[in-house]
Amino acid sequence: MCGIAGIMTADGMAPDLTMLDALQDALRHRGPDGSGRHLGDGIGLVHTRLAIIDLETGDQPILGPDGTVLIANAEIYNYLELREALGEAPLQTKSDCEPALYLYRQDGVDFAGQLRGMYAIAIYDPGEGQLLLSRDPFGIKPVYYVEGDFGFAFASEPTALIAAGLARPGVVDQPMHELLQMQFTTGRRCIHPQIHRVLPGETLVIAQGRIVDRRRRGALPLERPRRLEESAALKELEQILLDSVEIHQRADVPYGMFLSGGIDSAALLTLMARLNDQPVRAFTAGFTGTKAHDERDQARALARQLGAEHYEVDFAESDFWSLLPQVTAAIDDPAADYAVLPTYKLAAAAKAEGLKVVLSGEGGDELFAGYGRYRDAQRSWWVGGPRTMRRTGRFDRLGVLRQPSDTWRDGIRAAESTLGASDLSRLQLAQAIDCADWLPNDLLIKLDRCLMAHGVEGRTPFLDKTVADFAYRLPDELKVRDGKGKYLLRRWLANATPMANPFDRKHGFTVPVAEWIRGRGNELGPLVAAQPGIDAIARPDRVAALFQNGGKRQGFAAWSLLFFALWHRHHILGAKPQGDVFETLATAV
Repeated sequence: MCGIAGIMTADGMAPDLTMLDALQDALRHRGPDGSGRHLGDGIGLVHTRLAIIDLETGDQPILGPDGTVLIANAEIYNYLELREALGEAPLQTKSDCEPALYLYRQDGVDFAGQLRGMYAIAIYDPGEGQLLLSRDPFGIKPVYYVEGDFGFAFASEPTALIAAGLARPGVVDQPMHELLQMQFTTGRRCIHPQIHRVLPGETLVIAQGRIVDRRRRGALPLERPRRLEESAALKELEQILLDSVEIHQRADVPYGMFLSGGIDSAALLTLMARLNDQPVRAFTAGFTGTKAHDERDQARALARQLGAEHYEVDFAESDFWSLLPQVTAAIDDPAADYAVLPTYKLAAAAKAEGLKVVLSGEGGDELFAGYGRYRDAQRSWWVGGPRTMRRTGRFDRLGVLRQPSDTWRDGIRAAESTLGASDLSRLQLAQAIDCADWLPNDLLIKLDRCLMAHGVEGRTPFLDKTVADFAYRLPDELKVRDGKGKYLLRRWLANATPMANPFDRKHGFTVPVAEWIRGRGNELGPLVAAQPGIDAIARPDRVAALFQNGGKRQGFAAWSLLFFALWHRHHILGAKPQGDVFETLATAV
């Protein structure tokens, strides 16, 4: 994977080279294998490369014969098929990204409609005087932008825009309250003032440093479930999953996968084992010495059954205290999902074993309806449903925040309102709402930042157009049955790998952050309460009390404040991590 950034000036003058240098330097962790840039009238583009496909000739920028220029943070999995379809096009490389240049010449602004993959792509057309910026429909790959008197600038991470002096760090109230209450933010607006996200599936057209057009493609087919018998659905599911996993393995470098004890990763390992002659390299995290469910035994047995080379990564309490400052530094667009912790260490382990690509099961729950909240959304009114998702926040009725917001759910309401106008089942509506914000702004930010911090690319075979088109339009009864979600995927896995026991009760993945915080709450609470970012939004006495409370709900609220305190120190105040959590918080800013 890679880092991309660029500037289009409003006056047509050359961009400031020191700004371009700063953008490129800030993104080198995303692309440690090489770098490149393009300068033209009123335009500057920079690229940092993590070499995955076409190691010899795939450097960027890529220039087309008509003068168009492309930089991309992308893996286009159907690039072989696209190259064949383009026929006599004068392709200069074997890169998976180059076909996009010719699709642009063929289809114009709608060029991304034929791409199958994850991407944030920038194309500059000097003939038309326009810059295009396009993001994949699920939002797997990030891209951010700012507009100002100078013109327009974009980058793979907000940190780069701030480092280049194109935006200032700060905290916008609405996203901040979303983060505290839900652990992620919604919509186009980033938590930093001036910085915005290109939305999933969106293509921006920029001319003379101003956005002049926006177009958007959805990730899901917003159509009601189709009629489909279980036996036919199982056959179709197998072919679709095999195809998706096969193309997601296209790489010129070693790859592996993240393996939990859950349905999604078990299905992924089953498919990879079929498709690979060599043992699949699988990485599993576990938690020793805690009350949290440890999935390593099940993962170990599954790996042995399927002939995988299994790596176990222990995440101990000491890792929590030592790694958390580094993790919050990496998550510049904040997502307070505690799964960032083991994901960060798993990525380091994969890198240490020589891998540059890992496949992961993100998206399986959203597309095949795995979460309990989806079952709640289906409940009939006489049994207390349907229930609105995320109707309560982590800090509701705790009395901790100085000025609690009653608008923190506005982003979710907007998605509910927009999608509710479609002719969907209640289950489909709940899934679509999650795919609008929760998936790109929590799970996928987590995966992107934790892996890119170590120069590792994360791939998500469930988040594929063919998989999404099939899974989303499954009949509701093939998604949820007998109180269990992901019915069809469970049924397929029971046939393919019976020892995975997919119909057994599964423990949700959790990290014992509340347990660890509670154990040192007396020491930690006053330190968190004293942080400038916390003192401005929360009552210090209530913060200290929160960290000493033994309740589960209070423990997760304390985790949110701890995450925000460390994130604010680094990304707003500019303080670098100084040792572990306690040393960092105790250091004067």
